[in-house]
Amino acid sequence: QVHLVESGGGLVQAGGSLRLSCLASGSIISINVMGWHRQAPGKQRELVATLTSGGSTNYADAVLGRFAVSRDNANNTVYLQMNNLKPEDTAVYYCNVAGIHRTPTNYYRSYDSWGQGTQVTVSS
Repeated sequence: QVHLVESGGGLVQAGGSLRLSCLASGSIISINVMGWHRQAPGKQRELVATLTSGGSTNYADAVLGRFAVSRDNANNTVYLQMNNLKPEDTAVYYCNVAGIHRTPTNYYRSYDSWGQGTQVTVSS
């Protein structure tokens, strides 16, 4: 199993910044994609940003130019730097990591893991 632990959420005023972190642990062989999604009250979960092992990024239009996704390969950590936050960015943010891990029986299998979510609240 691959376990994700998120941190960095909180309450911030509009125009402020926050940095989310997500640490992946377990018998990880490779990480192919790391990313962030969010879910606001009464809305469906939506993609915020992704980063592939090759360095390709993808951002939702709503955050383009304000958010930046990055990773620390040595520590299996993905970050989301959020600048110029707006009240509409208020949501629970979820980390998502996909790749290959080694099972307890020593097989290589794909995984697609999600974090528990961290609350981001932006006040106007």
